[in-house]
Amino acid sequence: MMSLGPYASFIVTSYAAAAIVVVMLIGWVVIDYRNQTARLRELDRSGVTRRSGRSATDTP
Repeated sequence: MMSLGPYASFIVTSYAAAAIVVVMLIGWVVIDYRNQTARLRELDRSGVTRRSGRSATDTP
């Protein structure tokens, strides 16, 4: 095991905080992805279509 010297607690705390932030961001992205896909399914069921799905001859 390596010796971190007098700053060991600061180094360990910093890495732990960074790891917690990364895990929280990953969780946030996963939750947001699920919410967005559920919303898209809801819109699809209600008949809303995307503008990109229309052909050039369709009128708005």
